[in-house]
Amino acid sequence: MTGAAFPGDGRHDKVPAMEPLTPDEIARYQRHILLPEIGGAGQQKLKAARVLVIGAGGLGAPILQYLAAAGVGTLGIVDDDLVSLSNLQRQVIHDSGTIGELKTESAAIAIARLNPHVRLIRFEERFSPETARRQLSGFDLLIDGSDNFDTRYAAADAAEGARIPLVTGAVGRFDGSLTVVKPYETAEDGTPNPRYRDLFPEAPPAGLIPSCAEAGIIGALTGVIGTMMAMEAIKLVTGAGEPLIGRLLLYDALSARFETIRYKRRRSRQAG
Repeated sequence: MTGAAFPGDGRHDKVPAMEPLTPDEIARYQRHILLPEIGGAGQQKLKAARVLVIGAGGLGAPILQYLAAAGVGTLGIVDDDLVSLSNLQRQVIHDSGTIGELKTESAAIAIARLNPHVRLIRFEERFSPETARRQLSGFDLLIDGSDNFDTRYAAADAAEGARIPLVTGAVGRFDGSLTVVKPYETAEDGTPNPRYRDLFPEAPPAGLIPSCAEAGIIGALTGVIGTMMAMEAIKLVTGAGEPLIGRLLLYDALSARFETIRYKRRRSRQAG
């Protein structure tokens, strides 16, 4: 669909050519460029970045909005759902005028209004093990804003196989979490970074965790977690700061409390 190289074919690992910023882009991203941690070089990295986002819903909305505003050059959106009235209290990239439209189309229109420099690639289908290779083709970062464990595990496996970072998050009622997964690299002490399955070895039994439609969810929570996921993506692209690799960030909205849990690569059964 994109005609771009897939990771592992010999072309993906090359450093992308850094296009100069236009005068309009320099003015648009001036507040970024002023930051020593980002600067002009970091903004050029954002322009060259190709990020695939799973979901254009509660988490995907702020992720897409902030990455588009930040100047990510190419954004891919994977979602087969339609905009509905009951979702507008949290899926803020959509509006009353787009009810009934494909979420990918509605999001693309909003992003074009926000930043015309961003290229959009739309996939009106679900992300799955069968579609992952084609959908990930040419992208260098995957962000999972889905609402089910099947997709989360598929995203984790696909990102690991493609050797690209994964930013993944989840929300429920009044709490949320997020982490960054790069299991194909090692930590500073030489140990392999953990996999998604080191954090969540198995999906919970079907029906154990109710959906948003069943249990409800406070809309602003998805904004908090989704915005932090976008921040992690910006850090990964620009090299600024320390991404949440091997760390799970937990947020309790009712008590306004953040906690961080560290996790490591589990030893294989063969290793004892």
